[in-house]
Amino acid sequence: MEIPEGWEGIDAGPETRKLFANTIRGSKTILWNGPAGVFEFDNFAAGSRAIADAVVEATKDGAFSLVGGGDSVACVNKFGLADEVSYVSTGGGALLEAIEGKVLPGVAAIEG
Repeated sequence: MEIPEGWEGIDAGPETRKLFANTIRGSKTILWNGPAGVFEFDNFAAGSRAIADAVVEATKDGAFSLVGGGDSVACVNKFGLADEVSYVSTGGGALLEAIEGKVLPGVAAIEG
């Protein structure tokens, strides 16, 4: 579906939520970095909530789940689910760089 000129997509629709949830539930390792939509407003939080619920469900089924980045952390906190994932990291950009294998300046200074 195309978004008309002058409009914005600010949440994931019902079919997209199902696709995301099914993919997440079938995963063994989950890295969630970035909510779907403007979750701060309850009217636009359904996509992020569907992702959060699927991550929690997969975690209960044995997946390792890592939620990274300030907005993602705020999202799981809003839904009261931070304690139901494997790991929460507030360092979104640094987290992604570490996963890429880059040397983080703070770590280099400590090791240095």
